[in-house]
Amino acid sequence: MNIDRLVLAIAGVLVLSSVLLSVYHNQNWLWLTGVIGTMLFQSAFTGFCPMAMILKAAGVQPGTAFK
Repeated sequence: MNIDRLVLAIAGVLVLSSVLLSVYHNQNWLWLTGVIGTMLFQSAFTGFCPMAMILKAAGVQPGTAFK
C-alpha cells in the first residue's frame, strides 16, 4: 500500500471514529471531523499533508499525489 492510499484510509477511519464518538460520547468529537476535512481539502490544492510526511519518514512507499 502506498502513501496516497494510506492517507485516505487513515482519514476515513478517523472521520468514522469521530462521528461514532460524537454520537455515543460527546459532540465535541465533531471538531476532529472538521479538522480532517479541512486538511484533506487544503492538501488537494497545496499538496501539503502532515500525515503523508509522517508516512514518508516511516519509509512507506510513495505514491503520486503527495511529494
